[in-house]
Formats: sequence, structure tokens, C-alpha cells
Amino acid sequence: MATTAQAHTDVSPAIRATAERYTALNDLIGTNKELVMENLVETYGDQGITGMLKLTGAISAGGSADQVEWFEASRRHKVIAFTNVTESNDVLTFTIAATNINKYDVFMDANTGVRYIAQASSTSTSLTAVALSDDAIAAPSVTSGDLIMLGNMYPQGTDQPSYFTESEVTRKKNPFAIVKGRHQVNGSQATNIGWVNLGNGDYRWFMYAEQEARKRFEDQRELIMLFGEQNDGAGNAAAALSPDIAGSDGYVTAVEAGGITVSNANANPLDSFAEFDDIILELDKQGAPSEYAMYLNRKQDLAIDDMLATGVATGVTAGLPGQFGAFNNDADMAVKLGFKSFTRGGYTFHKHDWKLLNDPTLLGASNFLQGAMVPLTNVADARTGVKSPALAMYYKEANGYSREMEHWVTGGGVLGHTNNGDAGTDVATFHYRSEIALITRAANQHVIIKG
Repeated sequence: MATTAQAHTDVSPAIRATAERYTALNDLIGTNKELVMENLVETYGDQGITGMLKLTGAISAGGSADQVEWFEASRRHKVIAFTNVTESNDVLTFTIAATNINKYDVFMDANTGVRYIAQASSTSTSLTAVALSDDAIAAPSVTSGDLIMLGNMYPQGTDQPSYFTESEVTRKKNPFAIVKGRHQVNGSQATNIGWVNLGNGDYRWFMYAEQEARKRFEDQRELIMLFGEQNDGAGNAAAALSPDIAGSDGYVTAVEAGGITVSNANANPLDSFAEFDDIILELDKQGAPSEYAMYLNRKQDLAIDDMLATGVATGVTAGLPGQFGAFNNDADMAVKLGFKSFTRGGYTFHKHDWKLLNDPTLLGASNFLQGAMVPLTNVADARTGVKSPALAMYYKEANGYSREMEHWVTGGGVLGHTNNGDAGTDVATFHYRSEIALITRAANQHVIIKG
């Protein structure tokens, strides 16, 4: 009897390793390493805004009092404002603020050009004078205006003047502002290793977060230096919050109070030579130095570029930069620092982009401020004669202890820091502190550009 052999398999279809099942298993155990780029992408670029103070050399030596004080001299020559004028028997009486007047002092009406000579010496609020010309004996039709003091004309054999005039010295001050910040990381986060190389082969993600916290603090510190205000203490809400908050005037605050503000309804206040020349004429009145740094938002920067390009096409041009004193007379240095320079009306302007004004989370969200023009000169103190930058940031310092930029870490053993007073806290705390004050010297020579 013959027998027939049949084919047989030892593998059950129920456990057969199909391609689909193999792929699913691989996904489960993750045998393939993910392709992760090690370099962190700065989505919004370098967002730092501290460059303005650094580029202008404005970070200066420390102070050892609760406020910074400096002295500024007034104008050498004075204009005497009069609010009323009457005439009687060819003698004119001007109502003025209490002023030292010598007999024979000579004045000129700023509006009419008529010249007068003082009839008598006085320290009161009244000036009596006669016109030098018979054609101008009558009282002015305008009963208020300004008198320019020209000098004097004495007869022969007369005595010296009874009174003299001297320039006033104004004592100015700005309290220090205390700016603080902090950042925390727990012990578990401090030991996590990520995919991104944060620099020098460091893959600890908390390092990036801490670096960003420090940069954010520096930005906030600069914002206070730009837009801070002193607490006037006149029963306001800030005084009620804490009478010890002195506040500190920032750059914009100082220039708004005593400087030149350019503002109109145009989205680009400086987009024509006519507007730019108006600023130059005002700078002339303020005895301004011949070299300026211009910090602008992008829109204003482009508007000036268009203005200069239009000038080339029409023959109304600004010239090549004539001065680089702020950069040790090195034009290449100015270029390397990102400045573009041109001259107009005897002034050299070094133009630079200001990231603060472009960031939509900061001033880029508004049209409030479009730029600033900072004199690149050293200003002599009216009392001491010591020359200092027109814009300077001071910080508290004494006996080797500086409060310009303090940084320390506390924690319950996290990252090796145990000086927080609570050894059981599984957190490292990064602290930042700065005590600073911005000094805007000769604010009358500074310009801010508003929208």
C-alpha cells in the first residue's frame, strides 16, 4: 500500500511577521533616532535693545548717593519779556519780571527792531526807557513781546554801572531707579538634556531660558531708562503706593520737558528737506554740537533714505559725512557699528536702526516714537568744568561694590546653590538687580521724533 506525503509549515499565520506589523513594532520601540537640528532658530532675530547706550559710550562710572546731580549754565544773554507797555511824555514804561536794569542800557524790540535806552536804573518789575529815534516815540502797537539787551551807551565822565548780570547755574538731579528681575528652574529641569545645542556643546534647556530672562531684564532696564519718570509726590497714586518711590526720569521724559520734539500728522515726520532743515535751524538756536547719532525705526530710516535719494535727483543734496569724532575719526568703525552718515547744514548725522522701535511687542506697536537724535559730544559741568557725555547711564558703586548689573543664584542644593534659607526647596532662583540713573545733559540740544 502506497502512502502520499503532504507539505507542512511550522509557522502559524496568526503570528506571521508581516511588513505592516514590523513597522508598527518599530514605531513602538523607536529604534530610529530622530533627525533634530542642534541650532536654535531665533524666530524674531536678535531682540536686544541695549545697544543704544553702549554704542554712545553712555555707561559711566558709579555714584555713591541716592541721586545723580549736575549743573547746567543758562544762556549768556537774556531776553526780557514785557507784558504791557504805556507811553507818557515820550517815556515808555514796560512791565517786566524783576530784572537788574542800569541807566543807559540799550534794548531792541525783537519784533519791530525799535531801539530804546533805559531812563533810570531799577531792580523792580518796571523798565522806563525812551526811544533812540524820534520816529519811534509812540508806544508800540503790540503791548507784549521781547526786548533784546544790546549793551549800553554812557555819556562821558559817568560812573560804572550799578548792577551786573551773571549767567544762572541750574542744579539738576535725577534719582536712581532700582530695577529687579528673577527666573526659576527646578532641580528636575536643571538635569534635563535637550536636542538643541545652546552653545559650546551645552544641551541643558534651562540655560537658554535663563539667558533669555537676563536679556529680558536688560531690555526692561533700558526701557525704564528711556521712559521712566520721577514721582512728583503731589498726592498722586504713585506716592500713595509708596512714598519711597522716587522714580527716575528717562531719556524721552527729559527731552519732552526741555528738548526739541518733532511731531506732526505725517506718518514720517522727517521725509523732506524742509522739515529736516527746520530741525537744523532749531539746533543752531541751541548752540548744538556739529555731530549727532540718529536712532530710528525702520519706517523713518527708509523715509530719510528716500529724502536723500530725492535730493540727489533734484540737486538738493546732503553731502558725504564730514566728521567721525565719535568714532575716533574712523569712518570704517562707524560702518562696522551699523551707522550710515551724511551731512546737512554743517552737521554730520550718523544714522542707525533702533530695534526697540521695530519690535511689535514694544514701541513697534505704536507710532508714539520714531527716533531720537543724540549729540555726540562731551558737555562741561557748569560748576566743576568736568566734561561728560551728553547722554550717560550712572550706576551705584562704592568700595568695590557695584550695582550696575547684579546677578546671583539661590536654591536648596539645586545646581549647588544652598543660600536661600530653605534647604528643602527643590528650586534654583536666578536674581537680577540694577540701580541706575540716566543723565540727559543739555537736553535742549537733544531731539526726539514722534509720529
